[in-house]
Amino acid sequence: MNFNEIAFDVLKTEANELLIAANNIKDFDIEKAVDLVVSCKGKLIVTGVGKSGLVGAKIAATLASTGTSSFFLHPTEAMHGDLGMIGKDDIVLAISYSGESEELIQLLPHLKRFDIPLIAMAKTKESTLGKYSDFFINISVSKEACPLDTAPTSSTTLTMAMGDALAVCLMKKRDFKKEDFASFHPGGSLGKKLFVKVSDLLRKENLPIVSRETKLKDAIVIMSEGRLGNVFVVDEDGKLSSVLSDGDLRRALMDKNFTLECDVESISNKNPKTINDKNILASDALRIIEDYKIQVLIVTDEEGKVQGILHIHDLIEAGIK
Repeated sequence: MNFNEIAFDVLKTEANELLIAANNIKDFDIEKAVDLVVSCKGKLIVTGVGKSGLVGAKIAATLASTGTSSFFLHPTEAMHGDLGMIGKDDIVLAISYSGESEELIQLLPHLKRFDIPLIAMAKTKESTLGKYSDFFINISVSKEACPLDTAPTSSTTLTMAMGDALAVCLMKKRDFKKEDFASFHPGGSLGKKLFVKVSDLLRKENLPIVSRETKLKDAIVIMSEGRLGNVFVVDEDGKLSSVLSDGDLRRALMDKNFTLECDVESISNKNPKTINDKNILASDALRIIEDYKIQVLIVTDEEGKVQGILHIHDLIEAGIK
């Protein structure tokens, strides 16, 4: 038994069903459904049972994260008190491949009683669900990927893809941008990239700062205690003068005239990379660190006084990419 061939056949079968639906998309009420949802003053409530319910929950989550106020409501729960969650300004998207799921069908008269607009996803407009619907989206397939042609496989894939298509159409209609997406995903990588600022990650306490006259031997002790691989040298006014990194120290050790009694500034970098705006995005700061191949970015005020430092490890731990 060749499982690679079996997997290939499954994927090909489901892909073919998606292609068939794509070629027939003009026959579905997609545009009308999009216009209805965009004009909706309330929420788009998705409902369904069994596999359709599981897919419906995913569709509701996708819609909610892409700018459409949406949640999933199980038909049984609706019939036992949660019907009150559906308001007069809401829309319902009901999913049932057969269009005859008993729990869902019981709900339909009550939706009509409250004059709630109904978008249906089913295999035929002639089903009970199809007949109740205001707008109909066909999710019929000619063949399930299941070898028995019974288990929901191609049909659930098509249903989920149709939900994605609806979500993307709504995004386009609303001109939904990545900044909008990030605002719904503040904890995700995109949200972090677009919202986390340098000030959110800045180290301000117990920084290894020394004066220009500090002896190198003392600066090394402070560097070790600071655990940043750097010592920040400031002048008498507290302005950043130079930076001693462990790399600078290793290079100085190669000099035959090296001595621990020299002033720290004599072997420090007089032109360290700094920024004077702690409100820039952390992702922009990371690009600076990568471009200059440094580990620490120093943040100063307009006068050049050290406000804090940003270490590349802090950016990595925060998930900034």
